[in-house]
Amino acid sequence: MKKRIFLASGIAPAAAVLTGALPFAVRAQAGPIRIGEINSYKAQPAFLDPYRKGWEMAVDEINAAGGAAGRKIEVISRDDGANPGDAVRVAEELVSRERVDLLVGAFLSHIGLALTDFAKQKKIFFLASEPLTDKIVWQNGNRYTFRLRASTYMQTAMLVPEAASWKKKRWAIVYPNYEYGQSATASFKALLRARQPDVEFVVEQAPALGKVDAGAVVQALADAKPDAIFNVLFGADLAKFVREGNTRGLFKGREVVSLLTGEPEYIDPLKEESPEGWLVTGYPWDLINTPEHKAFVDAYQKRTKDYPRLGSVVGYASLKAVGAGISRAGSADTEKLIGAFRGLQFDSPFGKVLFRPQDHQSTMGAYVGRTTVRGGRGTMRDFRYADGAQFQPSDAEVASLRPKD
Repeated sequence: MKKRIFLASGIAPAAAVLTGALPFAVRAQAGPIRIGEINSYKAQPAFLDPYRKGWEMAVDEINAAGGAAGRKIEVISRDDGANPGDAVRVAEELVSRERVDLLVGAFLSHIGLALTDFAKQKKIFFLASEPLTDKIVWQNGNRYTFRLRASTYMQTAMLVPEAASWKKKRWAIVYPNYEYGQSATASFKALLRARQPDVEFVVEQAPALGKVDAGAVVQALADAKPDAIFNVLFGADLAKFVREGNTRGLFKGREVVSLLTGEPEYIDPLKEESPEGWLVTGYPWDLINTPEHKAFVDAYQKRTKDYPRLGSVVGYASLKAVGAGISRAGSADTEKLIGAFRGLQFDSPFGKVLFRPQDHQSTMGAYVGRTTVRGGRGTMRDFRYADGAQFQPSDAEVASLRPKD
């Protein structure tokens, strides 16, 4: 009788927690919420090293404030080897062995698509933090996947109105030949043709990611004698393209539209060789004076002794979104998280951001402006913040693109 009373009092279950004897599902309720994070850290360190610093800062802030839904959060991070198959393998490990409650991450678009499908198959929540292809929330979208960053459609939509105003008829295009580059090119063509029906795309160069032969690419573009150029290269490919183009005079007298080139990750290495006057999306971190951004920069610099890159913002905002979503849901249950993220609004270094219920795309925007060289380094001038909510297709168009949940 005494033994039965002892068990009923709850003392024995408490002891079992201490000894780890309870089933996982029971222990998980008392422990931290486990977040599986997957990214191409070794392949893309320029963006992802700052990204890691950003999400680590967000995790510490959330936990210092009492956690999310009353529980601390813990991130278990894995490298995906810049390979979709490896990404799915480590996602499976995180779900089955590490027992994570949800997934976050991805940088490269084709890896983002692989994890989007994994989330659907395994019925687990996935926040795609960085991959930009439109397919993540449209053609391949599913109820388990949400995306933070402005997509290729959104970013090209921010650039096209000014590009169309130039009335340049003959365009050259250069992009990395994988999902991100293909998606950006398709969006740019469609949006520019809608505003300028007589436009001609006279040459396209699509080198493999990380393997650009800059001399051959620049010569091919120059031979076509375009009036303007649309560039989607980034990282080391961008640096090679800019340097070779400067050497051969490709950009002289031509307008250039370029995704991502204003981001510190990609313009900083060019220093005084940075192009002058390109119309770009980017992140002029030291020139943004909004209160929320200044607070972020001050905290980030105090913590890291370094300045933020765009990756820092994306990593930080990703985990802040997760924390806000868990708090709104009251738990890390997948179905509750889905419901909480539809229409979720949270605070980011760029201001208020909302996840659209109709396609799970966030309204995080981007800075748009012209590149320039100041103090021996590349930066942006004449920039403005483009609110992502203003650069979306109609709800009817989204419905026609996205499978029904």
